Amino acid sequence: MKGKQQTLATAFTKTGIQLPSDQDASGRTLGQEELAKLAEVIASGTLNSTKGRFVKQLEQEFADKLGVKHVFACASGTAAVHTAIAALDPEPGEEIITSPITDMGALSPILYQGAIPVFAEVDPRTWNLTAETIAPCLSPRTKAIIATHLFGNPCEMDEIIALADSRKIPVIEDCAQAFLAEQRGRYAGTIGRISCFSLQQGKHITTGEGGLVATDDDELARRMFLFINKAWGYGDPDPDHYFLALNYRMSELQGAVAVGQLTKLECSVQRRVAAARILTQKLTSLRGIETPYVHTDNVHTYWKYCLRVDANIIPGGSDGLGKQLKARQISCTPRYVQKPAFMCRVFQEQKTFGNSRFPFTLARPEVLQYDPQHFPRTMQALESVLVLPWNENYLDEHLDYIAESIHESVFYLCN
Repeated sequence: MKGKQQTLATAFTKTGIQLPSDQDASGRTLGQEELAKLAEVIASGTLNSTKGRFVKQLEQEFADKLGVKHVFACASGTAAVHTAIAALDPEPGEEIITSPITDMGALSPILYQGAIPVFAEVDPRTWNLTAETIAPCLSPRTKAIIATHLFGNPCEMDEIIALADSRKIPVIEDCAQAFLAEQRGRYAGTIGRISCFSLQQGKHITTGEGGLVATDDDELARRMFLFINKAWGYGDPDPDHYFLALNYRMSELQGAVAVGQLTKLECSVQRRVAAARILTQKLTSLRGIETPYVHTDNVHTYWKYCLRVDANIIPGGSDGLGKQLKARQISCTPRYVQKPAFMCRVFQEQKTFGNSRFPFTLARPEVLQYDPQHFPRTMQALESVLVLPWNENYLDEHLDYIAESIHESVFYLCN
C-alpha cells in the first residue's frame, strides 16, 4: 500500500502542475494599479487616513458598490466584527448568537465587549446557521445574531431576519468570506443591520490585513465611526473621547491598495464562480462526494470550494481523501477549523482577563455546555468537509488537474 501511494504521488508531482496560491502573487490580482496608488501615498507623505484621501475613497466606493449609506474601513476583519458589536453596545452578560464554525477573530470581540457567545447548530449541507438552529438559542438576554456566510455561500437571510425581527434583535452579517455573494438578488452585507468584511491575505480582494463595516443606520454608523477612532469626535464642534474605544484605523497605504483591488473585485468574483461551476460539473457523478449546495436563488462566491465526503463510501472520509490530494500537491484542509470554536481553550478553560474568567462569570450555565454531543450537526459538518484551495487565477488546466486528482484518489481509496 505504501509503495503504491508513493508511486502515485511521484507520478502526479512529475506532471508539473502547480496551483496558483492566494498566499503569493500567483493567486492574487495585485499589480501596477496598486503600485501606482502606493507611490502616490508615499509621495504625498501622508500615511494616516485622518488626513489622507484613499481610505475615504475606499469607503465611498465600497458603499456605492453595495448600495448602502455608510462604510468605514478598519484595521482587520476582527476589528470590523469588534466595531459592529461595539456599535450595538451590549450590557455585560448579554448574549450574541453565533456559529461554532468560524475564525476566532469573529468570536474574541464578543468577549472583549463583555458579551457571551452562544453557539447555534449549523446546517450540515452549507455549514451555515439557519433560523431553525438559531431559534432554540434565543433568550431574554439575546442582544444580537451574527450570520456568517461561510465560504462565500450566503445564509438563508429572509428566515433569519424574520425570526430576529419578531424579537427586535439586530442581525450582524459576517461577510468576511462572501464579497458580492447574493441572497435572492440582494448582496450579502445589505440585509442585516450591520455587515463586516475582511481584506486579509486570502480574501476575494486583499490589503494583507484590513476590514470594512457597513450599515444603513445613521445612529449605528456614528458609533462605528467613533469606535474605530478611539471615540474621538473628529469634526465635532467640541470633540472629546466619548466612551471607551480603540484605534482601529486603516492606514493610507492599505487604503491605496484596497482602492486598486476594488476595481478588480467583480472580475475576481466572476472568475471564482465560473471556475467553481466547471469543477462541480466534473465531480457531479462521483459517488461519495457532494459538491457545494447552493440555493437556487443564491449566488455563492467561493472564498473556498468545499466538498462533503461520505466516509461510509470513501474509506477514511475527508481525512483520507485530503491525504491523497496533499500527496498530489493540492493543499486542501480536511475538517476546515479541525474542531468547533467552543473546543478551544479560551472557551474550555475560560481564559480571558487575568484569572477573572470575565465575562463567562455572567453567563447562564446552560450556554456554557460545550460538550460536542450537544452539537451533532456541527460535528457532522466538520467531519465531512474537505476545503479545497481556491482563487481567481485558476485556469482550465488547474481545474482538470484537481478533478482528475479527486477522481483518481477516490478510485484508489475505494479499491
